[in-house]
Amino acid sequence: MRFYEFMTPRIKPQKPLNPEQARLRNLKYQAKRAKDAVKAEKARQKIKAGQQQLAQIN
Repeated sequence: MRFYEFMTPRIKPQKPLNPEQARLRNLKYQAKRAKDAVKAEKARQKIKAGQQQLAQIN
């Protein structure tokens, strides 16, 4: 094996995004966070409903 095969690959620095690209990227991240928040809230409500149902049974 050659010496360069043992070296870790170099990470190229990313160029800064222009304002339009940065805005799109932020909108995508916001959409993902909102989707995750809705999913978490639905799960919370489902758990709460299940706990209330158990309390009524007992």
